[in-house]
Amino acid sequence: MESIPYAQTTGTLESMLEKIKTASVPEKFSQDFVSTVLGMKGGSARSTIPFIKKMGFVSDDGTPTERYREFRNPNASGKAIADAMRELYSSLFSANEYINNASTDELKGIVIQITGLEKNSTPFKKIISTFSALNKLADFDSRSYIPKVDFDEKEKSISIKSEKFVPEVKESINLSYTINLNLPATTDIEVFNAVFKSLKEHLLDN
Repeated sequence: MESIPYAQTTGTLESMLEKIKTASVPEKFSQDFVSTVLGMKGGSARSTIPFIKKMGFVSDDGTPTERYREFRNPNASGKAIADAMRELYSSLFSANEYINNASTDELKGIVIQITGLEKNSTPFKKIISTFSALNKLADFDSRSYIPKVDFDEKEKSISIKSEKFVPEVKESINLSYTINLNLPATTDIEVFNAVFKSLKEHLLDN
């Protein structure tokens, strides 16, 4: 049987995520930051910090990750939660790739199947409540956020090599171009869509 992570207090998790959106990004996401800046004190707030790390928002040393920053972007926060859920609940998505659209009864059945927990147990109830709380914030279909493709960066540059060819017939000139694409190391299809869309608009259609 497999264990599934959950937040100790769903309400505290929801509140902490909401406060993360408005507070500045700290150097370290620590208990002091949660208590002083986010204004969340007590055991429930402290116990939520490890789950924020499990979501991939904070690294083991307390440093906020790129997903943490993405979540603070109003246009990408739903996508960040969806990405976190795919990792947190990989076993659930393996059992049903559309588990985020499943009914509560279907969700409960799969959790029981995977974990072997009793339906009335506290961990089972917390798994269901945590998944449901995150699912309300997630956007699994978002296409509104397209990562910025900076063509000035070395790893994301487009280099163009042109060669002028002049045949014996002086009246015509043929130009040939060699376009070398150095694409970023990513599996996000939107990055490639942005690259080729920009290439088409600025080079191929001119």
